[in-house]
Amino acid sequence: MPHPVLRASGLCFAYDREDVLHGVDVALAAGEVTAIVGPNGSGKSTLVELLAGVAAPREGSVERDGEVAYVVQRARIPPGLALTVREVVAMGTWARRRPRAQVREIVRDALERVDLATLAGRSIHAVSGGQRQRALIAQGIARDAAILLLDEPAAGLDASSRERTRGILRAEARRGRAVGWVTHDVEDVAIADRVIRLEAGRLVPRELSAPSSARGGDR
Repeated sequence: MPHPVLRASGLCFAYDREDVLHGVDVALAAGEVTAIVGPNGSGKSTLVELLAGVAAPREGSVERDGEVAYVVQRARIPPGLALTVREVVAMGTWARRRPRAQVREIVRDALERVDLATLAGRSIHAVSGGQRQRALIAQGIARDAAILLLDEPAAGLDASSRERTRGILRAEARRGRAVGWVTHDVEDVAIADRVIRLEAGRLVPRELSAPSSARGGDR
């Protein structure tokens, strides 16, 4: 595979002393989209949390060559928190101190990449579910992370929003990011460069690469 920027070895994780992941080894490569698939309860979301560093494994290790941006499924933003789409995206820049002009340019660029520039000043509570998810992806882009991890970012969205999300993630991979996302959508799997399958917390014996004829770009 191309240069891996995230490597996980022997990952085990337990809830209530019962393992839900069993010795999982995975790698994500720069410039690739990796789909993480499997039945409900197979450990997909837990695996992504470990890869992102928001949870710690009971056993095993994760090595990352660069920062991680983690986009959760339908993040809840309290209604009383008055934020514009632009402000949500700008949160991605908070990890580093930058001149204000540079921050404005980073946020503007991220908004354009997800086609939200015209909604930048709108309340995050006044946009559609698909637009909100794209704002959260833009937040990850603004962070300038080498690794972009997403837990079913298009779940529950309409076909057009799912297609647009696929295009955004393919574009970010072409820019050199390693993109890993949990999905149940067969069309998502079709455009992936690599597929990681879990069943009952175990890695299916090999990573299955999507056929080259099925890989697509922006649509």
